[in-house]
Amino acid sequence: MLACGFFHVDCAVTLRRVYVFFVLKVATRYVHILGTTNPDRAWTTQKARNFLMDLGGRADDFRFLIGDRAGQFTASFDAVPADVGVQVVKIPPRSPRANCFVERFVGTVRREVTDRLLIINEPHLRTVLDRYVSHYNHRRPTEHDNPRHHYRTTRFRGRVARRYADNPSSAA
Repeated sequence: MLACGFFHVDCAVTLRRVYVFFVLKVATRYVHILGTTNPDRAWTTQKARNFLMDLGGRADDFRFLIGDRAGQFTASFDAVPADVGVQVVKIPPRSPRANCFVERFVGTVRREVTDRLLIINEPHLRTVLDRYVSHYNHRRPTEHDNPRHHYRTTRFRGRVARRYADNPSSAA
């Protein structure tokens, strides 16, 4: 499953708002930044076409693309993934939490990058995002990588079950 979305960054020196278009592979949380600009319908459609060409034969691995109802996601955009067998699923109007995968990434980028740096202009934003996405995709520790962390953060029932598993005599 794929999820796509936009977020914006305000540049400190040029006083311009720059939009970032990205696609997230939900299963691996791998992010592809597709471009930064002030997007229109044709630009967004072309970026989606380029992304699917970069995927090549791996596009068959995905069945759904979650997107919102922004003006950039038109029928021509929907036709691009449909050509390779990926169904576009639109989230309900005025419900950004329905695309929680995108919202989580946007929140992470804001907390870890754009709230801590003054972005000067669009090329500076591209450089910063390229370095951060490289970190996010390859070097960032995740809960999936550390099963012990996941085990410790389970709910109450999991801790009770673990206590009994650690001490077999108390299980009876």
